[in-house]
Amino acid sequence: MHRFTPPPGYERIKVVHSFAELAATPFQDGVNAICWLRDLPGDFDEVVAALQAQQASEGSYSFDSIEAEQLQSLHLSEQGRIASVILQQDLALLRQHGMEPSLDCIHAYARDDASAIIATDVYSFHVDSAPVAAETWLCAYTQAASEGLRNDQAQKKIDLPATRAALLQEYGGKEGPGFLAFLHENCYDLHYAPAPDAQPFSFGLGNLWRIAIEYPACPVPPCIHRAPETMPDQPARLLLIS
Repeated sequence: MHRFTPPPGYERIKVVHSFAELAATPFQDGVNAICWLRDLPGDFDEVVAALQAQQASEGSYSFDSIEAEQLQSLHLSEQGRIASVILQQDLALLRQHGMEPSLDCIHAYARDDASAIIATDVYSFHVDSAPVAAETWLCAYTQAASEGLRNDQAQKKIDLPATRAALLQEYGGKEGPGFLAFLHENCYDLHYAPAPDAQPFSFGLGNLWRIAIEYPACPVPPCIHRAPETMPDQPARLLLIS
């Protein structure tokens, strides 16, 4: 369930076997997701439990940015220490590469109102975006991994006739530049509906991913993904993202 297996016949994902290869491989020839496939040792659930014991969670969800110093201060078994060292190494690798990663202990994300025409929270299949060239790096260590959706098995929700009609009614106008700006300003144009026969795939735990996002002149389609459903009776999700 939490392992990554490349979808058969899908050529937009490239699997690599080192950080150097992950960082150097370009997004080209349609490839929009690069995965450093890893089978990590250590007990990451123990790290989460120690973090939760060290600081109480606030509210129903939290985004606790965790630094190396905090990891070093935890009282852990040998397997917990192995996991802690890997987390510190991953943070250091991304920072050495010029990024500003955040290691977060997440219980749940905020959700949009159930009556929304298009939910724009991270549980919806979506692409990341930026006004300039950029990319997203991420790795989940516990609970559940992000899910990906093949581009050829997805359709923008704004292009579904009934959804578009409802959005036009919400906008209160007609098709045109103003309506397109309305869709963009509300991030409606970043969210996708899976095709009836779509088969989402797990990013897998422990794998470090680099995925293409939507920006002007991006050479490949952006990678469609979403956050997984989390279980309240399981440890919090430990996620590295930049």
